[in-house]
Amino acid sequence: MKTLKAMFKSNIRQYGMVIALVSIALLFQIITEGVLLKPLNITNLILQNSYILVLAIGMLLVIITGNVDLSVGSVVAFVGAIGAILMVNMKVNFFVAMIICLIIGAIIGAWQGFWIAYVRIPAFIVTLAGMLVFRGLTMVVLKGTSIAPFPEAFTKISSGFIPDVFGGQGAHITTILIGVLLSVIIVIMELNNRKTQLKYNFEVPPIGFMVAKLVGIIAVILYFSFVFSSYKGLPNILILLAVLIVIYAFITNKTVPGRHIYAVGGNEKAAKLSGVKSEKVLFWVFVNMGMLSALSGLIFAARLNAATPKAGNGFELDAIAACYIGGASSTGGIGTVVGAMVGGLVMGVMNNGMSIMGLGIDWQQAIKGLVLLIAVAFDLFTKSKSS
Repeated sequence: MKTLKAMFKSNIRQYGMVIALVSIALLFQIITEGVLLKPLNITNLILQNSYILVLAIGMLLVIITGNVDLSVGSVVAFVGAIGAILMVNMKVNFFVAMIICLIIGAIIGAWQGFWIAYVRIPAFIVTLAGMLVFRGLTMVVLKGTSIAPFPEAFTKISSGFIPDVFGGQGAHITTILIGVLLSVIIVIMELNNRKTQLKYNFEVPPIGFMVAKLVGIIAVILYFSFVFSSYKGLPNILILLAVLIVIYAFITNKTVPGRHIYAVGGNEKAAKLSGVKSEKVLFWVFVNMGMLSALSGLIFAARLNAATPKAGNGFELDAIAACYIGGASSTGGIGTVVGAMVGGLVMGVMNNGMSIMGLGIDWQQAIKGLVLLIAVAFDLFTKSKSS
């Protein structure tokens, strides 16, 4: 029991947000009379929030270092515009155009990372300048108009679904099998993790707790596999998101660069004394943010099937809110990729639920602002209690 209490206390931010997500989803499911969790609506929920979730992954690393990036919305618009010029006007192959756009995003991140890491200008100022610069450049590049349509193969990134290799009638068999396979992988990983912890005499939760946790996770995975299979199967963008989550969760939890990011965010001076090159860490975190902003820009352009000067407006605020709601600390050094995804889904479910209810955008903004305020206040409260 003591172990369970200690576990809950040390992970209260993450557990709190998961409980909040489930509660909000159930609340809107009841209010909307079952519309929220219909297969079509869940698919739309993923498609509508995918670009914010991609941004939230990059923003999380920035926030862990104790900084913030206000330029991501403008970079999304700028890269979308460049992509449109390459694919629509110049007829460049969509795959080559995407590679070029990702490189441009990385260069933008390197530009901003240089001023922040090596010249020591606060990230708030540099990225505020970047927000104005890239919004202006978007207007220049697009000349105030929209460019459309994109090649069909490119739009499939945001609107396509994985094919059913088994040709199921009435149900997408491939999606169900992926759900089962994912469940098996999670069970094996959890068992191996427990075995390793026991080997090194770490304290582990009771076996009953682990079984209950696995049953809950597998039930959720299989439920959503069934839901997706009853519509058109897994969206392509969900596969891309899953790959990104696995890669970045691995980097932040299991690699030396990941530990350096947390160290710089926790205490930069102490990290430097320990041999961490904080300038290099900050620089590469912003390069990564630029590249993920470019990817998000491509996903958004593919979803709209157009590049517009107003694209990406407010995206930076949604990404920052997703990280804070998901448990990232406003003072840096704390946060997880999975937490940021949960935070992004909290925002997405609220947006979707309130839209179904017919609530105006003004009320939606006000409610989301209050949720963000409560999340940060909760973070500061739990931090003061633990100290």
